Amino acid sequence: YEKIKNFIVSNYKFLIAIIVIILLFYVELPYLIYKSGGTVDLSDRVKTELNYKSDGTLSMSYVSVVKGAPAYILLSYILPDWDLLSIKEEYGDTDYKDAIKSAKESMNEGIDYAIIAAFKESDYSVTINDTKLVVNSILTDSKTNLEIGDEILSINNKEIKNQSDIINELSNLKENSKVTITVLNDGKKYNRTAKLINTADGLKLGIIVGIKYDYETEIPVKITMRNKESGSSGGLMMALSIYDSLTKVDITHGLNIVGTGTIDVNGNIGVIDGIKYKLLGAEKKKADIFFVPSENYEEALKVKEEKKLKLKVVEVKTLKDAINYLENL
Repeated sequence: YEKIKNFIVSNYKFLIAIIVIILLFYVELPYLIYKSGGTVDLSDRVKTELNYKSDGTLSMSYVSVVKGAPAYILLSYILPDWDLLSIKEEYGDTDYKDAIKSAKESMNEGIDYAIIAAFKESDYSVTINDTKLVVNSILTDSKTNLEIGDEILSINNKEIKNQSDIINELSNLKENSKVTITVLNDGKKYNRTAKLINTADGLKLGIIVGIKYDYETEIPVKITMRNKESGSSGGLMMALSIYDSLTKVDITHGLNIVGTGTIDVNGNIGVIDGIKYKLLGAEKKKADIFFVPSENYEEALKVKEEKKLKLKVVEVKTLKDAINYLENL
């Protein structure tokens, strides 16, 4: 006891400093700070057997998110492009871990969509063998033990192949009716349950489902992502990078091309969040061109003007729009 006491007395300033640092930087409050991100060069991530090289780069942009430690919260009041949001404001009543898991599922879905869309625009074939419905997220008011990543096989022993099958199966039921849902997750079958909830669009299971494709490509392609990466907003740029690797023509023209946007299997580009932070990150990386979905275009132009950015903002509605723009440079 005396040794401990003497140590504390002799080193109390140091111990107080350690405690303050822990409180300032490691104690997490229920807030997130959004700030300018950066870019990911996809030439190191997208690999095909052809592996044609380009002089320029195709990169996806991202938003940097800092967890709400007190020190970072204080900085958000000082630094102009650090924006503070509460986790509840961002995710509602959804558990933060579930939100991250859902974003991971969306990323994996987006990768498949990017591959299929890119091959449809290329000289090589893609064959879709089957489609599956997978739980992407759980709504806050749901009454179910379904899990993110569950592949829905049947409802009340009726086989489910598409979203119309779900609607048909639920059409004759009432609010709070209990249904049994057979799912596949990690190679194992489970029987889950759900009570139907009433929404503006009718009775629902309280989930959002995505379509998972079983497909084959004429040329094998591999996309590598890191554990900390998530979300579907890299779909457009992944598809462009895949397309570039499948064609002899260098569509980059030696330029640093960055962009953002979700994608579906037909190459349609969808709206994203955090356009300001992505533009700032792309400018920081000296991007020449920034592709942006139509729904984000006006906001992107406003940010470009306010921040006096040098990059060129280009509106795209489809993957073909982006390809045509680059091929005609």
